[in-house]
Amino acid sequence: MRVRLSRVLLVGLPGSGKSTVGRLVAERLGWRFVDPDADIEREAGLDTAAIFRTRGERAFRELERAAVERATQDRDVVIAPGAGWAAQPGLVASLPAGSALVWLQVSTPEAVKRLERDPKLRPLLAAGDMASRLGKLEGERLLSYAAAGIAVKTDESTPEAVADEIVARLVSEYGIDGEAD
Repeated sequence: MRVRLSRVLLVGLPGSGKSTVGRLVAERLGWRFVDPDADIEREAGLDTAAIFRTRGERAFRELERAAVERATQDRDVVIAPGAGWAAQPGLVASLPAGSALVWLQVSTPEAVKRLERDPKLRPLLAAGDMASRLGKLEGERLLSYAAAGIAVKTDESTPEAVADEIVARLVSEYGIDGEAD
């Protein structure tokens, strides 16, 4: 018996469009969208950069792990964890049955363009050359992202087109009808 798809998690580098596309996928499916980073910031009363600065990356990753774990307890939810979530040992493997992992693939030059337009400070990209830092992060996280059952290239597409492709793949590969039961 096939397990019903209950949640979709989007992974990828900063600038791949996880939050933007995630909202659109959730809308198209009639599901709820969860941005764990926003939840962490709201609960902590600090933005991500301040959490990194005052508590460190390890503390942030623990908050992120807990926020995503809470979100995955729900059904009919699209979750867009931070770019580093999938690279934490064991987290992807521990996803509950009925979860689909979708990798939003973005080239480093395109990610840099997108991030330069985004005022949000990203702690792991703040120092040094952004393209070099993104390349390093990609190398460290590539195997984790590649564990995704669905991969979608985002460079030459609008967020709407990427969301449409994801939903079409979910329908064809998981048999969902695009609406919550």
